Amino acid sequence: MNIPETLKYTKDHEWVVLDGDVATVGITDFAQSELGDIVFVDIPTVGETLAQGENFGDI
Repeated sequence: MNIPETLKYTKDHEWVVLDGDVATVGITDFAQSELGDIVFVDIPTVGETLAQGENFGDI
């Protein structure tokens, strides 16, 4: 399993990495293997500022 130390992880197998004021998010290798093929991602909040723990999309 690939676990880069530069990423910050949630309890729900999501990760985030910051580059200045831009955050890139993703899901762990484990979550990818559990989900199988990802065929839909809905992120209606592109460009918005979010609070910690706030939902920002669906896989």
